[in-house]
Amino acid sequence: MSLTLCPKCGAETRRLYKNVCRKCFLEQFTLAELPLVLHTRICSRCNARFDRNKWRDEGDLEDIVIRTVEDELFVHDEADNVEIYINPREMTPHLYRVKVEIDAMVEGEPLHQELKAEVRIIREACDRCSRMAGGYFEAILQIRAANRIVTPEEIDACKLICANMVEKLWKKGDRFAFITDCIDSKDGADLYLGSANAGCQICKAIVSEIGGTFSESPTLYSHKDGKDLYRITFSMRLPEFMPGDIILFKDSVIEIRNSGKNSKGIYLASGARFLEETEKLNGAIRIANRDDAVGAVLVAVEGDDIMVLDPSTYQTITLKKPMFFSSESGSEIPVISTEQGLFALPEDSAHKL
Repeated sequence: MSLTLCPKCGAETRRLYKNVCRKCFLEQFTLAELPLVLHTRICSRCNARFDRNKWRDEGDLEDIVIRTVEDELFVHDEADNVEIYINPREMTPHLYRVKVEIDAMVEGEPLHQELKAEVRIIREACDRCSRMAGGYFEAILQIRAANRIVTPEEIDACKLICANMVEKLWKKGDRFAFITDCIDSKDGADLYLGSANAGCQICKAIVSEIGGTFSESPTLYSHKDGKDLYRITFSMRLPEFMPGDIILFKDSVIEIRNSGKNSKGIYLASGARFLEETEKLNGAIRIANRDDAVGAVLVAVEGDDIMVLDPSTYQTITLKKPMFFSSESGSEIPVISTEQGLFALPEDSAHKL
């Protein structure tokens, strides 16, 4: 293979790299650059990092140091097959020393470079933690029930849904999804939330898991940068009738199985399915609950009818066979006594229609 002269240094070379020999090329080529001192802003409470004018949750402190180096590291765009190794070493809680090794191919030649830098940590409070400490809230979630008092168990269930949804939204990037305060009252509970979006998502989750309806009411409370700022009050109304309630509606006795936007249940007299929009249950009254049921001896099963021994009169009476019925003669089944008569209850009360 013929040799050629490097136009820069005059040395003989088998190949030119960017019109110079390998030695001259490497002297003038910089594979990577990194400032000697880097600064990163980190929240002293939650370890969020301020990056590109925004606070971000990026993991533990060592991960943040590595990302800080990656953001400031420049690698020449002519480098191929680049491999980067970043080794941070904690000197103090506010100072890391970092060694960076870069391997790459440039003009078909393997190159290796080592760089060192200091990462200095600036501790301060992020926007989320500042708002939490200051009692900031964008939404109030009022948990009540329609025409009744919310039970402690329902309040606890709603609070658990709220906590789970706030954590879920925070992990998805809603940094203001947090609970500022929770105030219990005889009528229910009021939850103060850092994010209006969180309030809406929590209400939807409660409707999905428990049932009920909710409405939104905005209130102007401030102005910023020429924009109106609103706080949203979410009025969450749990259903008046809950699963297991026995209601009288349009002269029919119905066991409620599920209550949300629509109420589902069973006509106890016929065993037929019941479906109605919850807001249209005007005039319905609660006459009993499944917990009020007593046991009655099953005498016989004949087609769609059953004969039971009335626990009050001890007389044999004929009732409509409930749905999902599998009991045999001689066994005890649940019945409910109302002013409208005695009714046998379906066995599988957990079944949702």
